[in-house]
Amino acid sequence: MGNPTADVVVCGAGIAGISATYQLAVKQGIRNVVLVDARAPLTLTSDKSTECYRNWWPGPGDAMVSLMNRSIDIIEELARESGNVFHLNRRGYLYATAEPARLEEMRRAGAEAASLGAGELRVHLRGDSAYVPAPVEGFENQPTGSDLILDRMLIRKHFPYLSESTLAVLHARRCGWMSAQQLGMYMLEKAREHGARFIQARVAGVDIKGGRVNAVRLGDGAAISTDHFVNAAGPFFKDVGKMIGVDLPVSCERHVKVAYKDQAGVFPRNAPLLIWTDPQKIPWSEDERAVFAESEETQSLLREFPSGCHARPEGGLGSNVFLILWTYDTTRVEPVFPIPLDPYYPEIVLRGLATMIPGLERYFGRAPRPMMDGGYYTKTEENRPLIGALPIEGAYLLGALSGYGVMAACAAGELLARYVGGGELPRYAPAFALERYHDPAYLKLLENWGASGQL
Repeated sequence: MGNPTADVVVCGAGIAGISATYQLAVKQGIRNVVLVDARAPLTLTSDKSTECYRNWWPGPGDAMVSLMNRSIDIIEELARESGNVFHLNRRGYLYATAEPARLEEMRRAGAEAASLGAGELRVHLRGDSAYVPAPVEGFENQPTGSDLILDRMLIRKHFPYLSESTLAVLHARRCGWMSAQQLGMYMLEKAREHGARFIQARVAGVDIKGGRVNAVRLGDGAAISTDHFVNAAGPFFKDVGKMIGVDLPVSCERHVKVAYKDQAGVFPRNAPLLIWTDPQKIPWSEDERAVFAESEETQSLLREFPSGCHARPEGGLGSNVFLILWTYDTTRVEPVFPIPLDPYYPEIVLRGLATMIPGLERYFGRAPRPMMDGGYYTKTEENRPLIGALPIEGAYLLGALSGYGVMAACAAGELLARYVGGGELPRYAPAFALERYHDPAYLKLLENWGASGQL
């Protein structure tokens, strides 16, 4: 008896692999798609996400904004189709600063985003009442673009929980969050209705014959005969690439989030995603500073930390949980599971967030028990994904989605499915193909790339 067959085998049942499976089965009409993962769907890193999305991305070029706009279009279509079973909202991302020098940077960022297709920049000065707050729930009939608020009285009116030192906020509007777990499971069930199958097994190898994919070997010794193989292996993207003789230009960074129960009701339940854009030193007490200074292991806690501490409420208005993240450690590491956790991280991020929300100071030294989990940012040097075909016929890439897998997955899966199914590729497709690294002009651009656009 021969091996079972599949038209396409997708390796990796995270949100990206599930999106590709959905697009191949439901939109491309390919009936025999097999999704393979050693773990249950959405349980490695996709369920460790903050589940946020945005169309707010810097250049060069408009490829990332275009990809995200398309992805959000698909997410919204799925929300309407499903009765918003995954609770999509449009609360936005709120960038806040206390540094006067950053005001012009915010204006430039809003203008750049507008030029790339994220929507118009609206500037609100003293006495301007035209600012429209975001609703707590829902996503329909909301503005795009961004609102730059330079009136401190207007900031206090709408965001009274922010530090009184806050000089400006930039509210990016086509942004928010959802239940990524429910979005992923909705797409997976739709794919199953169209003939797709999930096999819980480890991909052990890919057989190549005559320069093209021939079969996928599983860890239990079984094999699946197929002409098409998709590497959507998340943190193991590079390892799976080696199975087909391709050294992918990616690395991993550890990414951890903390959930706290806000027993005192300090964190605002109606807040957007809140981001502090200023570098800062952690506000330790004098006694704590003296203790940390004594040990090489803890002296680093006294340094200046980078910008980007961010947080959002988790759950409905009746919940008291909030999430905090701060990727201040961007050391390249090899992915291991369970992910190593820094015991100082919960206190660091809580104190960092208190710079933006001073009410949280009441928890210093007596915070509720934190809940920590995390995954990895699998990323290219310039923090753009790899999506497309490989030189080996029938082999495809869908990965390096870094910290934006949830928000990019829908459009990334669609793009991948068009490569496999022969559909028309969107204008932004070349920006994410592996071949870009063979373009001298692109390599020259990389030398002066600048910020990664992670937040």
